[in-house]
Amino acid sequence: MQNPVFLFDDKIKTYWVNPENPTGEKGGAAKALNGRKGAPCLRNLKPGETRVLAQAQGCGMIRRIWITTEKKEKLQTLKGYVIRCYWDGQDKPAVEVPMGDFFCFNSGELSPMENEFFSNPEGRSFNCYIPMPFKTGMKITVTNETENIEEIQFFYQVDYTLGDDVKDALYFHAYYNRERRTVERKDYVILPPVAGHGRYLGASFGVIANPLMTNSWWGEGEVKCYIDGDGEYPTLANTGVEDYIGTGWGQGRFVNRYQGCVHADDKAKRYSFYRFHVPDPVYFSQDIRITVQQIGCATKQDIEDMMDNGLVVQNTASTPIDYETQGAIFERFDDDWCSVAYFYLDKPASQLPALPSYRERIAGYLPR
Repeated sequence: MQNPVFLFDDKIKTYWVNPENPTGEKGGAAKALNGRKGAPCLRNLKPGETRVLAQAQGCGMIRRIWITTEKKEKLQTLKGYVIRCYWDGQDKPAVEVPMGDFFCFNSGELSPMENEFFSNPEGRSFNCYIPMPFKTGMKITVTNETENIEEIQFFYQVDYTLGDDVKDALYFHAYYNRERRTVERKDYVILPPVAGHGRYLGASFGVIANPLMTNSWWGEGEVKCYIDGDGEYPTLANTGVEDYIGTGWGQGRFVNRYQGCVHADDKAKRYSFYRFHVPDPVYFSQDIRITVQQIGCATKQDIEDMMDNGLVVQNTASTPIDYETQGAIFERFDDDWCSVAYFYLDKPASQLPALPSYRERIAGYLPR
């Protein structure tokens, strides 16, 4: 599907689509202002407006997406600008995700980072290198769903090829979810049930921990993958959130190829992190569903502090925790989770729920 860099394939044609050549027309780039950089960006992207970033007919592959904007550090921009990708003429997008979340900045805080699929070289731009095949055509759009933010300049480039042999390729999908107040003993849903065959590529997450739970650790919950007809119990499970992303005993900032935490603020209890399954693939033949338990860990002092805050803290056996103990695993609630599940599927569209509204996505975040 992707040729070695030292081979030439005359069937594959390269296209860079940006405001200097919005259709990818041959010989059509850099014409504005007599070829002197007259159209570097989309201007005045108004609230409620959708613009097409790239569109093509034929078989091919998205190779890279690059974006930067004015006011990119604003929560309104990161949560309010939505990227949508449509494959093979479908009306429903396979990708429908807020811009910041798509690029792994789910908590709304930017920082320099680079992993296998995404990068933000100096904390002020966004790159995606996930291969996204299509068989008859593609369309990528951006929508300004903010309400009061000013019109901004939107810079972008989509690099793609046509003529690729993708007849056996799966389609890339990305699903956003958010639960402002998680429920005790109810797992947070990373990916609702999806029918078909494919591959779970991984996920990025944002967590704002319940401030009434003081300094207790929020990430003891296990990630669970229910695949190919699993019922009450999954086939795949890990041993905790920080374990899932390859670290241990809590979670600070680190950036690795397949796992990392791009933002860790223990004082504000806000975190952004990711995990990609590349050398350890997660395949499914019939269906898949992915969740993470809402379980924490507390010291004796944490338990006493939570009780002082009026909380009734239950252990995982559904009985009140004895505050005289030296600490315990306990059931959490009222944490704020959001996530993006990245996966490949044999269909160009799915039956997953539509994206929550802008107000639902940004509610509860501190204004900046």
